[in-house]
This record gives sequence, structure tokens and C-alpha cells, in this order.
Amino acid sequence: MILEGIVTTLSPQGIPNLAPMGPKVEDERLRRFVLRPYRTSTTYLNLRERGEGVLHVTDDVLTLARAAIGTVSDAPYRPAEVVAGVIWLGACRYHEFRVISLDDHEMRTTIVAESVASGRLRDHFGLNRAKHAIVEAAILATRLDLLPIEEVLSDYAKLRVLVEKTGGPAELQAFQLLMSHVEASRNRQALNRVGDDRS
Repeated sequence: MILEGIVTTLSPQGIPNLAPMGPKVEDERLRRFVLRPYRTSTTYLNLRERGEGVLHVTDDVLTLARAAIGTVSDAPYRPAEVVAGVIWLGACRYHEFRVISLDDHEMRTTIVAESVASGRLRDHFGLNRAKHAIVEAAILATRLDLLPIEEVLSDYAKLRVLVEKTGGPAELQAFQLLMSHVEASRNRQALNRVGDDRS
């Protein structure tokens, strides 16, 4: 099962990084899970260097959306209790973890992690179609170099209905942020095509 969450890691210089990530998990206890970051990602580089991080379970889709399309520099943290890392205070619960194996022979790595401490910060909001739609939209926004842009925009048109019908202010803001990102990417692609035609 894939659980969409947020992983925080520290650089060798101690700079926090917050990134959305969907680890493969066996059950809700999250004693052991598999992360699949790309070798080009900050999460991979930090885990390769430090071997520790924190996985967060959250319903804060606005932060997830922001992290999917850029760096989140204003996230509130506190120090982790067991590992060299930080706990993001927007989470519902967290799992501090250590890497027990790392295979980076392929571009998308396989990192097996083991939870060494966990905690709860607040209750989970509950099931909401708009929140799920934002998760889907955020995943699509990270794959603009892999999927046809018109296909992504078609999916966004369907997701927009769910967000507008069932979302609150945070979900509406998150969707607009993601939509702007996708439209900007479409505009860049169009300009590149024009430039190629003139060459």
C-alpha cells in the first residue's frame, strides 16, 4: 500500500528539507517502509549522507501542494527526539526513522527505513474528497515532464469540480497554486515549441 505523506530530512549542514513522498507501507503501524526518491532529489542526497529522517502523516494538503512544486521554507519544526532530524508541526502523526538499506543503482532509488520513534501531534481531519483531489493534483504536478500537458489539464478539470464542491479555503488555495504551476508549464512548453520552429 502507498501512503502519501511528507518526509523531512537534514542536509549535512543541518538545513531542513520538506518533501512530499509516498512510501510503500505494510500497515498503519509503519514499523518498516520503503521510500523511492530519485537520485536527483534532496531527500535522497540527505538520506544517503545522514541515514535518518522523519515521515509525517498529514491532512494539510496546502503544504503538500506547495512542497510538490517548490521548496517550503516557512514550515514550523521542532527537533526530532531520537534521530538527527526535525518534526514538522503541521503533521497529524510522525515516525522518526533510520535507513537500513539503500539501493541507488537505478535513477529511482529504493530505501528501506525502520521507524525508531513515533508520536501524535493532532487528530486527522477525516475523509474529504477535496483533500484527496489535491493529493492527485499535486502528484500530477510533479510529472509534467512525463505526461502530456493536455492530459494533465483534462484531469485537473475533473479534480476542480471536487475541490470546488467539497473543499474549504486551504483546498481552494492549494488547487489554484497547482493550477497556476501547470499553466505556467504549458506556456513554457508553447514558447519552446515556437522557438524550435524558428530555428
